[in-house]
Amino acid sequence: MSSSQSHSSRILILDFGSQYTQLIARRVRELHVYCEIHPGDQPLDTVRDFEPTGLILSGGPASVLEADSPDVDPALFELGIPILGICYGLQLMVQKLGGQVEAADDREYGRAELKIDRDDPLLAGLEERGERVVWMSHGDRVLSLPPGFEPLAHSDHSPFAAVRCLEAPIWGLQFHPEVAHTDDGLKILENFVSTICQCTGDWTTQAFIDQSVAAIRKQIGPGNVICGLSGGVDSSVAAALVHQAVGDQLTCIFVDHGLMREGEREEVEAVFGTALGVKLIAVDASDRFLSALRGVEDPEKKRRIIGGLFIDVFEEEAAKLGEAQFLVQGTLYPDVIESVSVKGASVTIKTHHNVGGLPEDMKLELVEPLRELFKDEVREVGRALELSETLVGRHPFPGPGLGIRIMGEVTPERLTPLRRADAIMNEEIREAGLYNEIWQALVVFLPVNSVGVMGDARTYENAVAIRCVTSTDAMTADFAHIPWPVLGKISNRIINEVKGINRVVYDISSKPPATIEWE
Repeated sequence: MSSSQSHSSRILILDFGSQYTQLIARRVRELHVYCEIHPGDQPLDTVRDFEPTGLILSGGPASVLEADSPDVDPALFELGIPILGICYGLQLMVQKLGGQVEAADDREYGRAELKIDRDDPLLAGLEERGERVVWMSHGDRVLSLPPGFEPLAHSDHSPFAAVRCLEAPIWGLQFHPEVAHTDDGLKILENFVSTICQCTGDWTTQAFIDQSVAAIRKQIGPGNVICGLSGGVDSSVAAALVHQAVGDQLTCIFVDHGLMREGEREEVEAVFGTALGVKLIAVDASDRFLSALRGVEDPEKKRRIIGGLFIDVFEEEAAKLGEAQFLVQGTLYPDVIESVSVKGASVTIKTHHNVGGLPEDMKLELVEPLRELFKDEVREVGRALELSETLVGRHPFPGPGLGIRIMGEVTPERLTPLRRADAIMNEEIREAGLYNEIWQALVVFLPVNSVGVMGDARTYENAVAIRCVTSTDAMTADFAHIPWPVLGKISNRIINEVKGINRVVYDISSKPPATIEWE
């Protein structure tokens, strides 16, 4: 049985490949209503088994005019469940129910003016405000509606920008209500979810914690469970949640590979070992990792070495504990979504939460208490569990740690100045009140020496690059526009306080074409 059936109201989103599908789910959850994303070609029986309170058909890059475009069973529209089709979802609905779709002469991409033609529950609360901006992204358009449908709103190039069926609870939108560019988009989704579907807003942080604690206790029973604690948000919140459920049945293993940020091990030990009273084993394996990395410059080889050795150390420590039946992993909902393509062909779910994943032959049953959550929801759970804001609100940090923020060979002589420079950067962006505005901030050690002058003497020392980006999902990112005085202070402190660095540069590339990390 799906875990979704523990929720009194639930929206099922059928995904046809839109870049905004996860955003639809985020918006629905902002209304405290549980939802899941499944591939658009789900069998009808699977949809029924989910017992959705409402259905949303997402947009997508395909055209319903193409022979191999994503399809649905027409019987979907006979289930009597409220349905909202968005963009491709609307066009697919129209085509399956007897209307016509054509390639548009005037395609609409970006902002458009929506003009409401008649009152309807889907658009309630919008009529009195006249025209509004909506976000379009389509090359096809509806030419004629199926029998029993009527238009609700139009734009200059879409005569059927919003429609409904008079004989069944079916609505459609040619624009994207889920994006920030659409005026009152959240209100439209609220009208569908709360008014039309009559969903109760019981998807709250505390309700999730209560349900998860009960589910974890049922799964683990009297067994023993271990967790590879990295100090990151996901593993920390997962560990805290499991500890609340089963207490001393949980043992956390923290592998210090010597590639952590300044003070990270001490923070993990203070939060989990002292404040929460979690059984914690901290293993200092830094010499083993640095020895294995000696002479290695290729970034992928570095990742493999770090990941493989992490597994070895973790397994060695786990074996010392005796028999354990369960393993905690901080799998998040985006990991689950990414494991299934739009066409529905399953691939392996990501298992790289800590460093390199765990071996397939480990005879442990996974406990994944966060697999229903997005990152922002995980942070809220962490706050409700009273984890420190420093830990819960921290930026993403790669499993291989500073090992992939050193370009070239990883050595103690490079790690020491990089760790201190990284700490200085973080201190200053926090002091400037910028930390929470930045998605990720990092320092990269460059294997480049440049000429400098210090105390009237010539220097020939290393350079570092500062990288700060803003993003919502890490799929795209822009460099953070940090005020020059803040950047100046960071640079001055690093050069003055960190021996061996005489030049600081700021990375102003976006993603794409660049990635966030350098390696």
